[in-house]
Amino acid sequence: MSGDHADALISRRVRRLETLLEERGVLSGGDLDEVIDAFLSSASPANGARVVARAWTDPAYRSRLLADGTAAVRELGLMEGGFQRLRVVENTETTHNVIVCTLCSCYPLRLLGPSPSWYKSEAYRSRVVREPRAVLAEFGLSLPDRTEITVWDSSAETRYMVLPRRPAGTDSLPEAELAGLVTRNALIGTAEV
Repeated sequence: MSGDHADALISRRVRRLETLLEERGVLSGGDLDEVIDAFLSSASPANGARVVARAWTDPAYRSRLLADGTAAVRELGLMEGGFQRLRVVENTETTHNVIVCTLCSCYPLRLLGPSPSWYKSEAYRSRVVREPRAVLAEFGLSLPDRTEITVWDSSAETRYMVLPRRPAGTDSLPEAELAGLVTRNALIGTAEV
């Protein structure tokens, strides 16, 4: 099934569900808009940065995050009611991770905020899989040749977030300041931090 066809099918199903909810008086179109607006208002890369800062400062939390991202993120009050599985992949000295959704733009919205336009672009979605090193270089991220790059393909069932490496010289910074260092691009893997 082509990506466009799958998107059209999903759009029709969503619209039908909205119509049924409205016809049965469960909620109005305005109610639905309010729910969506409320969800989006809590969607921010600051949430993902908070998760990363906690993992950098709490080794037990880091272990839980890497073992079961969904449960660990819920510990911080994030992803409540979310139905996707979250998998967190860790950058190391020898491995760098980057996420993509080759079919559409699946992405952990609540943790990373609305996806950037480049993430949704066909150019990014197709090229990062074939030539990740070149794409990362276009973002200004040049990695040593010895660094293995792993590309993770998100789906409707599983979303990914990158746990970037903690910058050197930040051992004395408190969690809130560490969170301020983390960018959305680092959570996607197109930047170091």
